[in-house]
Amino acid sequence: MSPSFAGPTPTAAPSSTPSAPAEAPARRTYLLVDGENIDATLGMNVLSRRPNPEERPRWDRVSSFAHRVWDQEVVPLFFLNASSGQMPMAFVQALLAMGYKPIPLASSGTEKVVDVGIQRTLEALADRDGDVLLASHDGDFLPQMEALLGTDRRVGLLAFREFVNAQFTPLVEKGLETFDLEGDADAFTAPLPRVRIIPLDEFDPLRYL
Repeated sequence: MSPSFAGPTPTAAPSSTPSAPAEAPARRTYLLVDGENIDATLGMNVLSRRPNPEERPRWDRVSSFAHRVWDQEVVPLFFLNASSGQMPMAFVQALLAMGYKPIPLASSGTEKVVDVGIQRTLEALADRDGDVLLASHDGDFLPQMEALLGTDRRVGLLAFREFVNAQFTPLVEKGLETFDLEGDADAFTAPLPRVRIIPLDEFDPLRYL
């Protein structure tokens, strides 16, 4: 009987199943806090004196509002003026505990270091996907805020509405959203002595009785 010879064992064809596409990173809200401006406006325009610690905003409530307003992860940045060479370490530690990234800036010149730092950050965000919420009243940020509008990016301003620089008003028609630090963000533990226009659906008569 002739011997039989088995042919080569066939090899399995390589799998052609495509790999699953990588998930796109979750969209974020970048919260930029101009703490110097908020504190000065609270003291000079609302209280007419230096605020007591318990009268200042609860910054944890501010970051929670930033998360809630657009329902996404928040990157909270808090800008500080450290040109004196000193930092309020207790406050910095409190910010860190609340999840903020403190940004203490210093300059030996006369430039407004916090303003310049925020302006540069807003300009950098123009090339990054994400939404922006700025806590300030300062008109120095108008060019950078306007440049962020006009796309699918959400851009907001968080402040005491009656003290916001009036030049922000035309930006509302271009898509700028405005939020009140007290009424919307609920950043204070007690009502502030403000006289302001109140939308009827926000009016609570019990606050005045």
